[in-house]
Amino acid sequence: MTELPAAPSEMAEDDTANRDASLWSGDSGELAAGSRRVLVQLVKGPYLSAERHPEAWKVLLTDTAALRSRLADLFLDLVLDESLGVAFVRNAPQGETEAPQVVRTMPLTFMDSALLLFLRRELLRGSGATRVFIGRDEVYDHLNSYRAADTTDEAGFRKRVDSAWTKMLKHSLLVRTDTEDRVEISPILRLVFSTEQIQAVQDEYQRLAGHARVIAHMEPDETEEQE
Repeated sequence: MTELPAAPSEMAEDDTANRDASLWSGDSGELAAGSRRVLVQLVKGPYLSAERHPEAWKVLLTDTAALRSRLADLFLDLVLDESLGVAFVRNAPQGETEAPQVVRTMPLTFMDSALLLFLRRELLRGSGATRVFIGRDEVYDHLNSYRAADTTDEAGFRKRVDSAWTKMLKHSLLVRTDTEDRVEISPILRLVFSTEQIQAVQDEYQRLAGHARVIAHMEPDETEEQE
């Protein structure tokens, strides 16, 4: 995990003609060197981008079937969206045979989920744009309505939002720009939420927002009785 993926320029060489050539003594692999690097990059994650990894993307599109097969051998499913220019791997669906969970899922707090859903909504709203950007203040303003019972805990709220913001940057779901506190939303977020997950988070949002309104209108003594 300490080694960095190969630079795009290193992956540009078209060596598909040498697919059966060994790369080292005893090498029994069949993929070309470029395809092997793409395979590693997909497994290491978080995703492959046509814009950020153009040469690797070319290799992926050229050797999709072979890469998909190698990933399936590892109980992994390739998600590839050419129109969005993103690809990533996820654990294979559970069938009759229970598959091991190869890719570790990222644990999410409620604030993480709230931020992800908001970012996804902004992506869909900007569907006509090639790239969608957002500022940290916009995130604060939107999530502020879901502070629920801790409506007076401004410092605690901002700390949780900051933590979620940092997590999204770490996993490349938000991409830094030259402007401080303004980031690009990764297009991969169009793909990672299922309809059921979106509805579950939205239902919880509405519950918390309604609870916050009730708390805000209570008299001090009424609030104490509820605690």
